[in-house]
Amino acid sequence: MFTLSQTSRAWFIDRARQAREERLVQKERERAAVVIQAHVRSFLCRSRLQRDIRREIDDFFKADDPGSTKRSALCIFKIARKLLFVFRIKEDNERFEKLCRSILSSMDAENEPKVWYVSLACSKDLTLLWIKQIKSILWYCCDFLKQLKPEILQDSRLITLYLTMLVTFTDTSTWKILRGKGESLRPAMNHICANIMGHLNQHGFYSVLQVLLTRGLARPRPCLSKGTLTAAFSLALRPVIAAQFSDNLIRPFLIHIMSVPALVTHLSTVTPERLTVLESHDMLRKFIMFLRDEDRCRDVCESLEGCHTLCLMSNLLHLGSLSPKVLEEETDGFVSLLTQMLCYCQKYVSQKKSNLTHWHPVLGWFSQSVDYGLNESMHLITKQLQFLWGVPLIRIFFCDILSKKLLESQEPAHVQPASPQNVLPVKSLLKRAFQKSASVRNILRPVGGKRVDSAEVQKVCNICVLYQTSLTTLTQIRLQILTGLTYLDDLLPKLWAFICELGPHGGLKLFLECLNNDTEESKQLLAMLMLFCDCSRHLITILDDIEVYEEQISFKLEELVTISSFLNSFVFKMIWDGIVENAKGETLELFQSVHGWLMVLYERDCRRRFAPEDHWLRKDLKPSVLFQELDRDRKRAQLILQYIPHVIPHKNRVLLFRTMVTKEKEKLGLVETSSASPHVTHITIRRSRMLEDGYEQLRQLSQHAMKGVIRVKFVNDLGVDEAGIDQDGVFKEFLEEIIKRVFDPALNLFKTTSGDERLYPSPTSYIHENYLQLFEFVGKMLGKAVYERYDGDIADLGLTLSYDEDVMGQLVCHELIPGGKTIPVTNENKISYIHLMAHFRMHTQIKNQTAALISGFRSIIKPEWIRMFSAPELQRLISGDNAEIDLEDLKKHTVYYGGFHGSHRVIIWLWDILASDFTPDERAMFLKFVTSCSRPPLLGFAYLKPPFSIRCVEVSDDQDTGDTLGSVLRGFFTIRKREPGGRLPTSSTCFNLLKLPNYSKKSVLREKLRYAISMNTGFELS
Repeated sequence: MFTLSQTSRAWFIDRARQAREERLVQKERERAAVVIQAHVRSFLCRSRLQRDIRREIDDFFKADDPGSTKRSALCIFKIARKLLFVFRIKEDNERFEKLCRSILSSMDAENEPKVWYVSLACSKDLTLLWIKQIKSILWYCCDFLKQLKPEILQDSRLITLYLTMLVTFTDTSTWKILRGKGESLRPAMNHICANIMGHLNQHGFYSVLQVLLTRGLARPRPCLSKGTLTAAFSLALRPVIAAQFSDNLIRPFLIHIMSVPALVTHLSTVTPERLTVLESHDMLRKFIMFLRDEDRCRDVCESLEGCHTLCLMSNLLHLGSLSPKVLEEETDGFVSLLTQMLCYCQKYVSQKKSNLTHWHPVLGWFSQSVDYGLNESMHLITKQLQFLWGVPLIRIFFCDILSKKLLESQEPAHVQPASPQNVLPVKSLLKRAFQKSASVRNILRPVGGKRVDSAEVQKVCNICVLYQTSLTTLTQIRLQILTGLTYLDDLLPKLWAFICELGPHGGLKLFLECLNNDTEESKQLLAMLMLFCDCSRHLITILDDIEVYEEQISFKLEELVTISSFLNSFVFKMIWDGIVENAKGETLELFQSVHGWLMVLYERDCRRRFAPEDHWLRKDLKPSVLFQELDRDRKRAQLILQYIPHVIPHKNRVLLFRTMVTKEKEKLGLVETSSASPHVTHITIRRSRMLEDGYEQLRQLSQHAMKGVIRVKFVNDLGVDEAGIDQDGVFKEFLEEIIKRVFDPALNLFKTTSGDERLYPSPTSYIHENYLQLFEFVGKMLGKAVYERYDGDIADLGLTLSYDEDVMGQLVCHELIPGGKTIPVTNENKISYIHLMAHFRMHTQIKNQTAALISGFRSIIKPEWIRMFSAPELQRLISGDNAEIDLEDLKKHTVYYGGFHGSHRVIIWLWDILASDFTPDERAMFLKFVTSCSRPPLLGFAYLKPPFSIRCVEVSDDQDTGDTLGSVLRGFFTIRKREPGGRLPTSSTCFNLLKLPNYSKKSVLREKLRYAISMNTGFELS
């Protein structure tokens, strides 16, 4: 019973709780319904009110047609308040447009003070309300300006309307209320205008103008009219002028207005009067004074980021070009701010580099994408940047250097005569011009005497830092910068003269000291040296031989000797003192710059001498010391061979090269030893199909086998094996013949240049089915020739420049850039055209053939071995010395057998015939007959292995059993077994041996020898 009572009670309590909760929910629903109803009623009421207000506004503007009486300012004020009360930018844009037109119309009324909208500012009761209203209206104008697109006709009309509103109410000059007696109100009204502009500036007025100007100007075809651009720029200037050029307003003006891409270019084209206003207020000087401060300049750059910092800099440069007097007076500040901006751009690009990069046409690759408008303006920005290296600014910046006259001298400069193969035809007029120019000044040499901490030196250093920074930052237009800096012929020699005067003694010592001093002064001096090297290198690279050697543009030849000596010592010291080993950053850039200029001079001298004999050698570096350091794997010795091997005599480098080859052969087991013999590869070659057989049998050989011993068996035209055993001589002949054939232009693997007939890979060599494998085969043959110290007859590789190419009778046009055939070559792009053309002909068109040739060559010869030699030296290494055969050297190193000796009658006849009766070509044929090579050994006949030998023979080769006591005695005493008049001289090229019968007459010897060397039948002679 007790349990049942408890259950009933719990049920009752639960039932009461549920009822209570239901009553609460019901109350909440009723309350919510009341709130919702209130909101709905409020919304409906507001909507009804807004509709009524909008209807009233629409009725107001309908009645305000051109023929009706003008509305009073108070009416406009009241309707404006109502519009602003309900204003929605998308819904009320047309009403707002009509309001603005009504306001402007009221301001145009003549002699009707009550109509002038601005007259309400004079009302005691309405002044504050009017100011608040006009601020709101003008800011809504700004909102519309941010959204409108100037390229659309309707939008452009609205832009004009809203700009007119802003122009009208930010300046009192057009307010008719201030005419006559109202002039006394001007100070108060000016104060109101300043208040309005302050309000706009606080809300981002400059950002609005930036968006408008960028949209209208940064396009393929600018779409801002003269009136629109004038209004926008005038509005931008007003706050700055009104604030008396305070830093707080110059900063946003620079960030938002002067960073608009190519703004000054558009102003100078469309509305040059605005630039006159800038000049009248001396704005450029004020910009320089503001930005020369490092903190303020950094702040502006960081606000803009890299790309738009470049736009600001280009606009400032354009302004500077229009105000040369200001630049002359503010050179230091202008140079400082440009350098800071370039450094920021460089840092910005390096920070933004990533795997996902975008290409910038001036700054190169980095991760920040370039917006469309900026990309479209880049050609104009580049033109503005060109003012930096244009002649007017260079003359202003380097005025201290250019104003100095170089010492005059009446002694004509000595020009070292060119070698016969390098002589260029020079007209007498050019010669007279050269003789005149050569007597202008003394040779510039380091003299010292100028303090490096002087103001003059610091100024020049800062300017050099600016241009060096521009070279490392504006990477994609580097060539343009260098071309501009080298335009004035006297800048570089005068800069060299300035460098020669620095320090107590001038020249090398000062700059070597700078390398060890991590001071700002040292960095600036080294930047000057870098700029000089980069510019001079560019200049000498683009000058032809007449301009360098005869006309001596910019530098006299003796100065090139002095400069190259300085550079040679500087680079050597950097390497030998261990500076290069761990170089990075600015030090590495310095080394690359100085070394690049040095190598251009060295290669020029290799091609045509201007320096004295042994000029490039380091007398204080003994080859034996260098070789010892190489054996110990010293880094500095390796760097010497890598960067400046020319400081070591050529003979020592050749010996080093051969030592390297010998060591590798020993390592690979390719040298005959007492315990093992190297593997030998045998090939059979038909003389009539030498190239085809050689290619088929050798192309599949491994790299190890190609470096090993290869023996050749020739088959003559009758299909019979030729006599003779290959002990290297036959393979040497095979190599020379096959190399001659592959370089024959008729085969179309290579072509020759016009004039000097230098070889280069044929662009149409692809007509051969396996042309890349053929090029690789040629490379292997050249490598084998160098590897085995064989000499061939290979000319230097040379290149030509051409645009239209005749391909098998059909003219083919190659575009250097996409759409290039539609872009004319002008003065502005001619330098780019030359570089593009050279790149196309020397790289793009033949890169596959060249790569295959190099690949084949490097499969035999290690690249680091070849770096020791210049191009002419490499040619000599491949093909032997191209000098005439030195008979005295050959005679001195000749060994005699079979009774012959130096005073023997036949031997005397032989040397006399070679010296007096044979032509140079016949002497070359004689050398080839006995050694299989037509050129003398690279280091002379002392290095011919085995040495050249002459042996007296009495019988035919097949009966010859070698020297006997009898044959030697008969040869020595000129006793003939029988008259050998019917026999021909023969040779064994494997042993460099001439087998010569003991002829009784000199005429017979001459006739037989001439016949023997002219026959190309190998071992078939009898």
